[in-house]
Amino acid sequence: MTDPRPIRNLALIGLMGAGKTSVGRWVAERLHFSLLDTDALIEERVGKPIAQIFAEEGEPAFREYERRVVEELGHLTDTVISTGGGLPTQEPNLASLKTHSLVVYLWASPEKLWERVRGQKHRPLLHDADPLEKLRRLLAARDPFYRQADILVNTEWRSVAEVAQHVINQFRMAVADRR
Repeated sequence: MTDPRPIRNLALIGLMGAGKTSVGRWVAERLHFSLLDTDALIEERVGKPIAQIFAEEGEPAFREYERRVVEELGHLTDTVISTGGGLPTQEPNLASLKTHSLVVYLWASPEKLWERVRGQKHRPLLHDADPLEKLRRLLAARDPFYRQADILVNTEWRSVAEVAQHVINQFRMAVADRR
């Protein structure tokens, strides 16, 4: 039986460093879609970087900003949505994305993720004595949520172009299945 929900958008979920922004940019360009980064939108609306939001207001306040943004996404069409890593851990967020988007989980091992993000200072969740261990814990805690995605794509040893092409193919098949 075909899933009856409309698929007008593509949402990329996964931990930091999985490739959501890079792949999202590539996919949006090739599909002629808009690209919306939920973290960038929150920073724009709140008027401060995410690290500052975490430091001054705490993670619960940031998650509330995410919830508000997700509520607004349902009206979008032809958009690639690159989500913050923790966004899908709030069940209503993931459920909302699934009402209008093909949700794709971009996955890589904690070691590969650390290799990709270790030089980035703007990641508040990595301000930890052992950031690699923190990534392992985050992945273990978030993986059950991420695995509720429609598609899981391993980005471990694939180029951005390879991952993006795979995502595009999956999106096109999902849209064709609904016609």
